[in-house]
Amino acid sequence: MPTLLILNARIVNEGTITEKDVFVRDGFIDKIAGDLSHLTADKIIDGTGKFLLPGVIDDQVHFREPGLTHKGNLYTEPKAAVAGGTTSFMEMPNTVPNALTQELLQDKYDIAAKSSLANYSFFMGTSNDNYDEVMRTDVKNICGLKIFMGSSTGNMLVDDEATLSKIFANFPALIATHCEDEATVRARNEKYMEMYGDAKTEDIPYDIHALIRNEEGCYKSSSFAVELAKRHDTRLHILHLSSSEELSLFRNDIPLAEKRITAEVCVHHLWFDAEDYKRLGTKIKCNPAIKHNHRENLFAAMLDNRLDIIATDHAPHTVAEKDPNYWKAHAGLPLVQHSLLAMLDFAKQGKISMERVVEKMSHAPAICFQINRRGFIREGYYADLTLVDLMQETTVTKENILFKCGWSPFEGHAFPAAVTHTIVSGHLAYENGVFNESKQGERMTFDRG
Repeated sequence: MPTLLILNARIVNEGTITEKDVFVRDGFIDKIAGDLSHLTADKIIDGTGKFLLPGVIDDQVHFREPGLTHKGNLYTEPKAAVAGGTTSFMEMPNTVPNALTQELLQDKYDIAAKSSLANYSFFMGTSNDNYDEVMRTDVKNICGLKIFMGSSTGNMLVDDEATLSKIFANFPALIATHCEDEATVRARNEKYMEMYGDAKTEDIPYDIHALIRNEEGCYKSSSFAVELAKRHDTRLHILHLSSSEELSLFRNDIPLAEKRITAEVCVHHLWFDAEDYKRLGTKIKCNPAIKHNHRENLFAAMLDNRLDIIATDHAPHTVAEKDPNYWKAHAGLPLVQHSLLAMLDFAKQGKISMERVVEKMSHAPAICFQINRRGFIREGYYADLTLVDLMQETTVTKENILFKCGWSPFEGHAFPAAVTHTIVSGHLAYENGVFNESKQGERMTFDRG
């Protein structure tokens, strides 16, 4: 593998910004020092005026392969991720078929090994009747176990309390949950169907999604998951927190590495509010819903460490599947190409520091999931790096969107930053708009005893 030398970059890492050089050899960070210009390298990158960050680790994406590849796949979506500074991802099991057996899970790893430009891991899936398969999982080789405690795309709802209790009591590693109370969602869906079921498309207010998948439903499910985790001392990670009510469930008085219960917030819940349904309609329909007047509280909880990780829940659907009729539109939106840029936009606004962006998008996922030698700029760690220029702009247009679905809720927005280089496991995969696909990303492994 070619050696790389990055000169004069401002390294954002572990709470500091320092100007240093980085030498990369055989996929790893070999040296970090104030002046490495005397070293010989196959490729020299001038980082003057730019910031060097550890690559983003996105702990929640839906890349749709196998079975739903008209929306996205394990070639197109990782490529978009790399262009946006994301070097590693963890993908969800609600593909077709659902990843409910070890063999089906392995199929996804085999596809990624041949296709993915980014590093990868996949969650094992759960159902009401695959407990034995779940317990066959090698927890050193997967990111975790995913439980849908509320139905969403893929219909993998696990609603049998005995099954949930058994899994929470016995699974030896991280369990990640989608938390929405099914009974609450169904009852409210029926209520609004009675009100608007026969209405013309233009007469249905899109923000009913926030009223159907409301705060009550989220809190009921999240609090139940936390209760199960405390009862069984389970390592629980709750995905995509979307309401202020849920924030009371999480603590910030101990270091992340000591937490048994952690939580994630997604970029779209920090960026959008229910008022944006008027402008974007079903494009921002997602589960759990973007709600009214919660994003500032979510942002504050992320900053004070009640919410530990920033992710995307990248979930592409075709334009046709985002039907303007609320009842027909699929839930989910594509974000992985622009998640780092969105957070750098917040940094430019003064809402968050660069150091905290790196903490929440790179360091925290690595700590939370016990990822082996990733997420930090340290000698001996994998060289997963992204170089960003805060003096450039990136305007999102249909022409530069790389998702297979071909659209973004950010279309037309000018982010006040640009990703210029992305290095994945030591491989310069992206440089100023040009990809080098001669080497694929690597399977992540996990430091679990």
